[in-house]
Amino acid sequence: MPFIDSKITLPVTPEQKENIKSRLGKAVSIINKPESFLMVGIEDNYDLYMGGNKLEKGAYVSVSLFGNATSSAYEKMTGEICKIYEEELGIPGQAVYVTYHGVNDWGWNGRNF
Repeated sequence: MPFIDSKITLPVTPEQKENIKSRLGKAVSIINKPESFLMVGIEDNYDLYMGGNKLEKGAYVSVSLFGNATSSAYEKMTGEICKIYEEELGIPGQAVYVTYHGVNDWGWNGRNF
């Protein structure tokens, strides 16, 4: 049950959103989760500040998942996320923050897992 939520400083075209969603769908296997349960949120034109300065190109990516993954899987996932945002939107890795949130109680379709 992963949810990858992105806040991006740039405008993102529908085609770019589709590409990002598809690439995240493949990448989620790194943390041992299936694309079939992946939900992706993309919020563009978002104001982000780092070190007190407004970022022209930047992203905050929050990855929530049912349970947890290993530190090495998170490390690989961070690398892949940074690669996706750099290749699709030109956002350098040093302007991408990624956080991970393991969730013990996750509900879907009227019940919890």
